[in-house]
Amino acid sequence: MARKRLGYVELEWTCPNCGTENPGPRKFCNGCGAPLPADVSFHQAAQEILLTNEDEIARAAGGADVHCAYCNARNAAGAAFCGACGADLSEAISRSSGEVLGAFRRDPARKVTCPACGTLNLANAKECAGCGSSLAGVSEKAEEEEKAAKPAAAPSSPASASTPGRGLPGWIFIVLGIACVAVAAFVISLLTRTEEMIGTVSRVNWTYSIPIEGLIPAEAEAWSDEIPSGAEVGSCHEALRETRNEPVSGSTEVCGTPYTVDTGSGYGEVVQDCVYEVYDNLCSYTELAWTVIDTATLSGQDLNPRWPEASLTSDQRLGQRQAEYEVTFTTGDKSFTYEPGDETSFRNFQPGSNWLLEVNGLGAVVAVEPAP
Repeated sequence: MARKRLGYVELEWTCPNCGTENPGPRKFCNGCGAPLPADVSFHQAAQEILLTNEDEIARAAGGADVHCAYCNARNAAGAAFCGACGADLSEAISRSSGEVLGAFRRDPARKVTCPACGTLNLANAKECAGCGSSLAGVSEKAEEEEKAAKPAAAPSSPASASTPGRGLPGWIFIVLGIACVAVAAFVISLLTRTEEMIGTVSRVNWTYSIPIEGLIPAEAEAWSDEIPSGAEVGSCHEALRETRNEPVSGSTEVCGTPYTVDTGSGYGEVVQDCVYEVYDNLCSYTELAWTVIDTATLSGQDLNPRWPEASLTSDQRLGQRQAEYEVTFTTGDKSFTYEPGDETSFRNFQPGSNWLLEVNGLGAVVAVEPAP
């Protein structure tokens, strides 16, 4: 999957000393002047606008800022000496980068009204820009009221309106999960637990079959460049043939929701994950193909299986031969069936002979050997 860059945006950081929201590129707090600590992360602004200033874009693309190992001052990536103390930055600590911060906030920032003075403030503001009153809890309340005011969305389709399990309490799913595990454990125990018993061969059966194939017209579907030569081409329609991670000639770009990634420089990179769909002509065609038109079958209840005779015309052939064997054992008032894998094994099961059977909890014979 290809990552497509849409541009860069300015992030923000919250001063741990006074709670002031600061632009990401600023090294010192606008409220109290404290420097940005190395352990304070950047976050998204209430509204993100793609940068157009070339200098800002170059800084955003320059890499994560570093903190001086001696005075902890923040310096731009690539700086050789600390701007605060002049120390060599070869041992500086880079800020973390690459974290996905969230979906790109292109829409206008939601605002809240200060309950004290009525000033409109950004939704993420901690204090009112007009009177300095705390806005703690105001943003959350406004968001809840906004959700309550919106009408419930109508289901997009009948299927979405009747999705199984919607609205069920969580404990039901827990109980169902435990029940499924219990059933699976019970079945496994039946399959793995076996019992030995002596069984007598009461009946043997065999069936030999040979498919008879003929050349008849058959319809199929293939991409336009994979249709066999000599086939009669029918209708074609455009369909998705493959999805690639990189663009190719004629491909259609399909991208997901844009999101913001922390670059560690006070700026965020806005990207999309994209794939490239390749469409082609999918066509129906007709050609002569070997198709089973009949089956010659012979069966018996003895230990001398043999293949049936099949008469062929000039445009027919024999298909893959198939052999089936079945042995019935009787032990007390129960009967068990067993399917030998080949003719040589089958011929060993003389009617009336005794065999040691290994039977699992489901009544299936899993192994046999001559009785001692």
